[in-house]
Amino acid sequence: MPSASRSPPVHVDVVIIGAGAAGLMCAITAGQRGRKVLVLDHANKVGKKILMSGGGRCNFTNMYSEPENFLSANPHFCKSALSRYTPWDFIALVEKHGIPYHEKKLGQLFCDRSSKDIVGLLLSECRAAGAEVRTHTPVEIEQLGPPHRLHAGGQHLRCDSLVIATGGYSIPRMGATGFGFDFASSLDMKIQPTRAALVPFVLEDRKLKQFDGLAGVAVDTLSQAGGPAFRENILFTHRGLSGPAILQVSSYWQPGQPVAIDLLPTLDLGEHLRKLRRDRPRTQLRTALGELLPKSLVQRWCELWLEDRPLAEISDQAIADCVAALKHWQVWPSDTEGYRTAEVTLGGVDTSALSSRTMEARAHPGVFFIGEVVDVTGHLGGHNFQWAWASGHAAGGTV
Repeated sequence: MPSASRSPPVHVDVVIIGAGAAGLMCAITAGQRGRKVLVLDHANKVGKKILMSGGGRCNFTNMYSEPENFLSANPHFCKSALSRYTPWDFIALVEKHGIPYHEKKLGQLFCDRSSKDIVGLLLSECRAAGAEVRTHTPVEIEQLGPPHRLHAGGQHLRCDSLVIATGGYSIPRMGATGFGFDFASSLDMKIQPTRAALVPFVLEDRKLKQFDGLAGVAVDTLSQAGGPAFRENILFTHRGLSGPAILQVSSYWQPGQPVAIDLLPTLDLGEHLRKLRRDRPRTQLRTALGELLPKSLVQRWCELWLEDRPLAEISDQAIADCVAALKHWQVWPSDTEGYRTAEVTLGGVDTSALSSRTMEARAHPGVFFIGEVVDVTGHLGGHNFQWAWASGHAAGGTV
């Protein structure tokens, strides 16, 4: 018999903690199966990271998203979910709702209008599936079952399936916390080391002063740091380096490691300069390089590492030095900007503890982990959203 001071718990089939991309997709899929679903989030609105993504236009997937676009201690884990819910499945949902979109580059799909269109789509699908979404509702997990017992928003709840979709540490001002990691740890589940990823680099003051005045300059590059090379822009900032190429390599970079940057990835610079030396011997080196790169950058490189002389006076060794400075530039970051600006959290709940088909915890029946909280991290360009949709769909088809 319940005591007079404690009302009996309200029973629902599924409670999902976290109203982001993965949590909402899970709610839609489970609701469409006839499950009674309740989504809870401590934040004041749903899908905050969706709303801010892609400069407010949400890079909601990537047409070429493949397992090779993801980092994990077990690179095979993501294959099952990704194969069963593809970018084309989410594109079909976008088109069903009449949301105009476009490909920016490299398969990256963005809303024409606003990220709000994607949040609206998800909430509309939740309503149609009968899934309830509550914000301003922190959750305390009181006892695992099933049924699992929780306390949320002054109400006692009981559920058969509990889904953790709380994301990672990235962008704490948006309400990010370590809730999911802490909960998994309390269950003695292994956590792969976490760190900020898809994040700008910071340079120490002495090195930063070398590039004073270049903030805002962007250059097409081929950049690499302990992993694959990425052909994208870098961007000089007041704190160091950013831009798509830098964000990509940050997921592979380790402290104390250099970043190798080719500032002219499509050009055989040595051959180009030797030809100019024959054809235009009076041309200054700075002028020749200024035809290839932003003039402010060339000016700084000449001040730092290159001697600006007429090409006729430039030796083969000087050309080799120029090639080294521009095509084999090495940068030694002091750090990243951390979770404050990181787009994702690398690492998370070890996949060995989860079913790749259902995302259910092997040792804890009825407990599921999806999205960023899991040790699956995508490259920049819509891949992390695709993992959210796919992992949420996988769990939603089981809970």
